Amino acid sequence: MSLTFYHYPNCDTCRKAKKWMDEHGLSYEATHIVNDPPSREEIQDMYEKSGLELKKFFNTSGKRYRELGMKDKMKDSTEEELLDLLASDAMLIKRPLVSDGTKATAGFKEETFSETWK
Repeated sequence: MSLTFYHYPNCDTCRKAKKWMDEHGLSYEATHIVNDPPSREEIQDMYEKSGLELKKFFNTSGKRYRELGMKDKMKDSTEEELLDLLASDAMLIKRPLVSDGTKATAGFKEETFSETWK
């Protein structure tokens, strides 16, 4: 199983996820989320395959989230508008995003990675 691993190198959570995947022998293609962000279609595909609420794809602790007043926008925006926002600014996306084409995860929790990627 080969994974696509969207990450931000300066992100501690991404480094933890990478370490976990390396320790578990997973094969992945690391993609810098800012330099080579997922397309809107890819984000929508991962969202649909993740089983998560769309709000879980937002980096709620990030600077851009606060700067853009996303907390208020989340309440009134449609799913389409939220997907467009994610596609417009990679720093809004929860990291890391991992997908194998049939499943996807947003963020890193060891328990979730164990259930999904082992």
